[in-house]
Amino acid sequence: MAPWFRALLLGAFLFPALVESLVRHYKFSVVSKNITKLCATKSIVTVDGQFPGPTLYAREDDTVIVRVTNHVTDNVTIHWHGVRQFLTGWSDGPAYITQCPIQPGQSYIYNFTLTGQRGTLLWHAHISWLRATIHGAIVILPKRGIPYPFPKPDKEKIIILAEWWKADVEAVINQATQSGLPPNVSDTHTINGHPGPVPGCSSQGYTLHVESGKTYLLRIINAAVNDELFFKIAGHNLTIVEVDASYVKPFQIDTIFISPGQTTNALLTANQGIGKYIITLSPFMDAPVGLDNLTNYATLRYKGTPTNPPTILTSVPAQNATPITYSFIDSLRSLNSPQYPTKVPLTIDHSLFFTMGVGVNPCDTCVNGSKLVGDINNVSFVMPTIGLLQAYHYDISGVYTVDFPANPPIPFNYTGNSTSNLQTNNGTRLYRLSFNSTVQIVLQDTAVIAPENHPTHLHGFNFFVVGKGLGNFDKNKDPQKFNLVDPVERNTVAVPTGGWVAVRFKADNPGVWLLHCHLEVHTTWGLKMAFIVENGMGPNETLPPPPSDLPRC
Repeated sequence: MAPWFRALLLGAFLFPALVESLVRHYKFSVVSKNITKLCATKSIVTVDGQFPGPTLYAREDDTVIVRVTNHVTDNVTIHWHGVRQFLTGWSDGPAYITQCPIQPGQSYIYNFTLTGQRGTLLWHAHISWLRATIHGAIVILPKRGIPYPFPKPDKEKIIILAEWWKADVEAVINQATQSGLPPNVSDTHTINGHPGPVPGCSSQGYTLHVESGKTYLLRIINAAVNDELFFKIAGHNLTIVEVDASYVKPFQIDTIFISPGQTTNALLTANQGIGKYIITLSPFMDAPVGLDNLTNYATLRYKGTPTNPPTILTSVPAQNATPITYSFIDSLRSLNSPQYPTKVPLTIDHSLFFTMGVGVNPCDTCVNGSKLVGDINNVSFVMPTIGLLQAYHYDISGVYTVDFPANPPIPFNYTGNSTSNLQTNNGTRLYRLSFNSTVQIVLQDTAVIAPENHPTHLHGFNFFVVGKGLGNFDKNKDPQKFNLVDPVERNTVAVPTGGWVAVRFKADNPGVWLLHCHLEVHTTWGLKMAFIVENGMGPNETLPPPPSDLPRC
């Protein structure tokens, strides 16, 4: 290979913003690594021995090829969260939905194109609770010559928010599964892997270094397993410009609310006096549910700050600060510009009403003879033992049914004190959509056992969040208040505690696509379902056959 060509390839890999490239090649090695945090050492499963894992860089419309090799004893998959995966459903990554897991010693090549997307997304493991330590950022730069639709920042910083358990995370969920009870909450939250000071351990926190007068694009990712989070920097406002790799009308705010699986791009201008400013990362929970209630304290430090300056403090949002979450969510509007139009469906082919919540089912082996379960429309999802997409593609019978209910089987006062029937039905039941059909889903929280916020993620699509409200959805009155002009476009939306949210999308991507609560505890309990989107006409509307290296179960 000529030296100039080798240099070109190396530059494209290491500095993708500088060299035009249509294909980005990455190699992910899944390995165990001993890591010390909170004054204790444990072995974790990682990509390339890193926590968080390596950042994947590409441009809009680039093709990304990632060879994932499994060198640990756990089965593994990788999900490219928020990537549309148009006609590449075999690369989506959720175990037993679009693929069987990558077994120890095996490899799988994920191959997808970032069609019409730019901004920040994330990748993470999508099997059991391995995403606690297997996750990283996806940075999608605009096409060459296309500027950001906001002032160009001087620098960019990736901020990955996560959780950390002192115990082995797989042991935590296995114990909970055997007992039928909720799992132990995490011991702290992390910012780019730094836990910050906690009681009993003076762990070093994360430091964000800035220079006076410069503007920074913060690419903020919530990779936490179960916690919705507040992010705040003392003395500084943040200008929100993008969420979930979709541009929004810029607005200023001092506190970001971000759910697991969501991303937020924010402009930070270093316009305060030289010094050291506290950064707070704290949990949000407005329901009577246990969680990791520790706040992570990090620092923003200006260049030229003396060695031991006083720290400029800020107030930490209350754990149940629901108004702060609404202030952030209600400010989100898509650009709806000529270059970035908002193509929200105005007519609907499938109008779906999905109740989301928790129930209790019998369990002979559990402590109390019962176990907590999650459900949508009273159906707790049962994981198959073969990939659903494979079963659908090859017409393998007995793996699933296509009778998922479009509405709750028995209507009730969803947000009232209804505990008459805690038991759910079990099944691998899918809902069928014809190609290019338009879909509206109203996601309704229920108060069975307890109401709770459900950050809900749809694979394979972005959707438009056209409405939300508290209480029970009113199908006659509430649609009159829908925003069909510039609703925010997302892949993950927080269903409010004791409330509802309405989303719309066009089913223009054939395959099998998971819809689930992105709180891993609820996903484990079965709070998920899947859509079959049928092929359209011709090769541009038809999912190709699986690759030859598709893992086997």
